[in-house]
Amino acid sequence: METAICGRVPLSPNYFFSSKSADKHSLSKQWTHRTMLMAISAAAPGKGSGVLERPTIERTTPGRESEFDLRKSRKMSPPYRVLLHNDNYNKREYVVQVLMKVIPGMTLDNAVNIMQEAHYNGMSVVIICAQVDAEEHCMQLRGNGLLSSIEPASDGC
Repeated sequence: METAICGRVPLSPNYFFSSKSADKHSLSKQWTHRTMLMAISAAAPGKGSGVLERPTIERTTPGRESEFDLRKSRKMSPPYRVLLHNDNYNKREYVVQVLMKVIPGMTLDNAVNIMQEAHYNGMSVVIICAQVDAEEHCMQLRGNGLLSSIEPASDGC
């Protein structure tokens, strides 16, 4: 409704039916102008104008958790470490590529550091996350030919 306020169109019925505006042409012109402004203000995207859509309510079937419940359980579940083990089969460049592909938000520098640590120490921590996510990352790493496992992050780090 900001457009109607900025356009300074009087919304009082006394204005339209007063003796000053008895001319039919001016009356229809004012009504057309008013409805045009109202149509523009109702259809214009912006703050507070238009009709709100009905919210969709996700209904869950018995035995199926909602997406909200899954996110909540992931946040509250104890953290797990995804471990990368050194192997003599995969090249270093390939390990870096797989880490960047499988782990969300993995940068080139982090992937190289993780690969180097696993190469020199025999094992490195890839990521600490919820158990469900840790199992998924571990399976994806294994699916790409890398040796990986998960363990509970007992001290939280």
